[in-house]
Amino acid sequence: MTDLTNADWEAAGHAASPAWLHVIAIGGPIALALIVLAFVVVAIVRRRRYSVRAILTPRAKAALVAAVAAAERRTVGEVLPVVLEQSDRHDEANLRAALGLAAVGITLLGPSLPAGQPLVWLAAEVGCGLLGWVLARCLPDLRRRFVSEKRATEMTHEQAVQEFHRHALHHTRDATGVLIFVSLFERRVVVLGDEGIAAKVSEDHWRGTADAILKGIRRGDLEGGLREGIERCGAVLAEHFPWREGDRDEIPNRVIIRPE
Repeated sequence: MTDLTNADWEAAGHAASPAWLHVIAIGGPIALALIVLAFVVVAIVRRRRYSVRAILTPRAKAALVAAVAAAERRTVGEVLPVVLEQSDRHDEANLRAALGLAAVGITLLGPSLPAGQPLVWLAAEVGCGLLGWVLARCLPDLRRRFVSEKRATEMTHEQAVQEFHRHALHHTRDATGVLIFVSLFERRVVVLGDEGIAAKVSEDHWRGTADAILKGIRRGDLEGGLREGIERCGAVLAEHFPWREGDRDEIPNRVIIRPE
């Protein structure tokens, strides 16, 4: 029997792995770590924009309540701003983040994992998936990346309708209740008017009001955007349903702020 030396083995065509494979094996984990770190840093930096209490201070809330009172002094209508951090928990987004990081992770880690050891590969994939799930659950900005715009719109509108009925805006005497609804996570604004005002005001006006609020949010001024929205609602209500003697507040002047 003849023993082959290492040189004989390589000469026979069984050379060691090419150098580029070693580069990929080293670079894959580094690339994965950098990708995850980049998303985490961005999500942490943007975290404040998803916190309603961080954006609307007690002073800002008081100013908005004063704006509501001023708008309603000219009309028998009622305006109620509601600001939520999110309209839905979007648990499916956590799962999508887990699956996404598991797929990217196993792709980048694959060259560095030992061949023929499926349990190691499985552990790496499960670990990446678990990391993706935890990060998405803890970081709203990261979770938002895995929510479709269609889903965000549907959940926001559904929640807005619930808020409209929850706060009895459909029970005003002249059917002139108006809800200004802002959902920070979904980045959506919905303005809903009851039947009385909806019969006289076009949908374009409500869209314009929502756009004005969104512009304020985009420039980092939710308070200013809401103030403009309140003023626009007050103006159109005063035009079609002006204040009259004996009118009283059917809905308390307030701004509702909730984490979810």
